[in-house]
Amino acid sequence: MEKIVKPTSGWVMLLLFLLLLAVSAWLLITKQIAAGIVLLVLNLLVISPGFLAIEPNSSRVLTLFGKYVGSITDNGFFYANPFYTKKKVSLRAVTLDVPTIKVNDKQGNPIMIGAVVTYRVKDTFKVAFAVENYPEFVKIQSETAMRKLAGMYSYDNWEDEGATITLRSSFDEVNHQLAHEISERLDIAGIEIIEARINNLAYATEIAQAMLQRQQATAIVAARSKIVEGAVGMVEMALEQLSKKQIIELDEEKKAAMVSNLLVVLCGDRNAQPVLNTGTLHQ
Repeated sequence: MEKIVKPTSGWVMLLLFLLLLAVSAWLLITKQIAAGIVLLVLNLLVISPGFLAIEPNSSRVLTLFGKYVGSITDNGFFYANPFYTKKKVSLRAVTLDVPTIKVNDKQGNPIMIGAVVTYRVKDTFKVAFAVENYPEFVKIQSETAMRKLAGMYSYDNWEDEGATITLRSSFDEVNHQLAHEISERLDIAGIEIIEARINNLAYATEIAQAMLQRQQATAIVAARSKIVEGAVGMVEMALEQLSKKQIIELDEEKKAAMVSNLLVVLCGDRNAQPVLNTGTLHQ
């Protein structure tokens, strides 16, 4: 478990270091060579290694002969036991661009999916000792979570009409679930997920053309349905207005012919070509 320690200020020890350095120089000047060399060596090899400067959003993990002593998370100039091993661990937020990979969605369709994950270290002890290489660990676990997420949801609800959450339309829910899946895997490493979101989503190349054609066909059918619905309403309104205003009397046969002509004009995908009738109504 992480243990936060408060080290001694480095400025006091720096004064002592400079004082001992001056004494060593004085001994050498006064021909006390042996004492001067011993003091200088002790000063450089024993005292000086204890100094450490920690910048903001950074930390040092301290160990003494393999035993964990604690972590320094404050920033500033400090002095610690010179025999401590001091491992630097960054506390800054890191953005990982998870490479786009090919996976299968809930319906078994091959899709291409990629994500962006923002994380930071929250437990320096776990980061230093629970995993070997935590940036690589985060990358691999993020890919694993992304594969699982893709298998949980359909790309869209065309084949799974009962799906309320899909990869293509439910971004907030899917991104929240992705962050949850990654957080569970990274808890052992003491990593906190700030944000995880999908930034690349598409059908795989081998089915992309077929899916595009299906989308186009669906759009055409939906558009035709609206056109027919509107055309029927217009024909109904036209017949009602003709009958109400008694502009012309139409028997059932003429009504059927009029309805047919109007539907052809209104539902056709080309502009109607006018035909001039120079005879009677029945010729």
